[in-house]
Amino acid sequence: MKKLLIIVLITFIFSSCKKIYEAPVPDSSGWNLFDSSAAKILSHTTQATMEGIYALTQGNDIFGSLVAIKWSYVINNRDTTYHLSGFFGKDIAYFICEGKRLGGSILFNGYWRKMVSAKTGIIRLTINATNGATNLLSANPTVTKGSVILTGFFGYNTGLIQTPISFTYERPLNKANNFWILAHRSGGRTSDLLPVSENSVAMIKKTAEFGSTGIEIDIRITKDGVPILYHDNTLNIREVQKNGLVGPIENYTYDQLSTFVRLIHGEKIPTLREALNAVIYQTPLTFVWLDTKYAGPINKVQAIQNEYMQLAAAAGRKLDIVIGLPTEDAYNQFVALPNHLDVPSLLELKFEDLPIINAKVWAPRFTLGTQNDLVEQVHAQGRLAFVWTLDVPEYIERFIANGHFDAILSNYPSCVAYYYYAHQ
Repeated sequence: MKKLLIIVLITFIFSSCKKIYEAPVPDSSGWNLFDSSAAKILSHTTQATMEGIYALTQGNDIFGSLVAIKWSYVINNRDTTYHLSGFFGKDIAYFICEGKRLGGSILFNGYWRKMVSAKTGIIRLTINATNGATNLLSANPTVTKGSVILTGFFGYNTGLIQTPISFTYERPLNKANNFWILAHRSGGRTSDLLPVSENSVAMIKKTAEFGSTGIEIDIRITKDGVPILYHDNTLNIREVQKNGLVGPIENYTYDQLSTFVRLIHGEKIPTLREALNAVIYQTPLTFVWLDTKYAGPINKVQAIQNEYMQLAAAAGRKLDIVIGLPTEDAYNQFVALPNHLDVPSLLELKFEDLPIINAKVWAPRFTLGTQNDLVEQVHAQGRLAFVWTLDVPEYIERFIANGHFDAILSNYPSCVAYYYYAHQ
């Protein structure tokens, strides 16, 4: 008994001393100018014109020499919210702000984060009349090098917003080719201290703010045959809050999972239909990679894929949805589909099998290198080539500079966005 009490005491002390790392999104409310009833949303023309690569003149020791600035949107209950994101060249840092016009100035209010750490804080920026606001707010704005300057301050965590930052317009964003910035697990890993859970609808709606133009999502099948989003084989505390269920996802019905299980940030495990519905009607995303994580027939997933490609077309949305084939079992299940040659697919296996199943995409892992010779053969066949999963900034930069891939899959889409848009 005494020995048991000692073990319990040691366990308690260890768990009590264990450091918990968090990076909560700071509350940026309280800026009276930005919250003023006189402050209005920015026009699409103003938003589009100010996108570009900017040079940091203050704050470059913290965030690097350049920032790529780009707008995104999310739709909730028919209300559209626009976000200005900035992707920095140092420490996989980014900022996400909302923007408004107030009189002859443009204001931006939001937060910044470094993905290499838990560092975060509030950032507030202004473009005044003499720094380009008059031009940007006009009917036909144009920008040239040096014509737009954003100035402001940022703080750390909940501290004072007093460290100066400024950046000046340099050049347009690189958009030289059709290239997808694909977010792993719909936006990134929960373990990277993101404000929403991986493979959740909340993450799908947020991922464009991180620079994503497409997503990869992990598909599993419940006991009663419902395709859902979930990465790991089992219910575990990495992905879900503590509950009474243990073991493989496939052991439970969707009703059981929906009733008793919550993801780390409190969201329900979404169905594939819920996920694709969010993509089409609430985001600007243009590509979805369905990564089949289960063993078994693919017909239910293929039926949903076909249904939502039709819904996207009816909504006037340009959207590709492909079924990923990462294993031999998935490959065999796919070719068992009677119409598999007409089903958009992504093959992670042998290059030689691409024409056999008429795959739309070939997706090798990054450890095999840029493989430009094979990628060019893929392109010659009228197909696409993606690479996964690239998270190291130096590798991302190298693949963008020297490779010919059509997309990079990453847990850090903001890093891919920076190197892609800043590439010359």
